[in-house]
Amino acid sequence: MEQCLTCKTKITNLKGTARFKCPSCGKYEIIRCPSCRTIVAKYTCPECGFIGPN
Repeated sequence: MEQCLTCKTKITNLKGTARFKCPSCGKYEIIRCPSCRTIVAKYTCPECGFIGPN
C-alpha cells in the first residue's frame, strides 16, 4: 500500500500525487499527496533525515 509520507493518506489512483527521489540522498522515494503539496507540509526522509520542502 503506497501512502503519502507526511499524512499517510493512501495514494492509489489519487490525481496530483508527486513521486520523487529524496533530493539529498537520492535513495528513498518520497510520495506526496495533492493536499500536502498544496499546503506545503514538511516531510522527513527516513533514509537520511532530510527535511523538505525548503
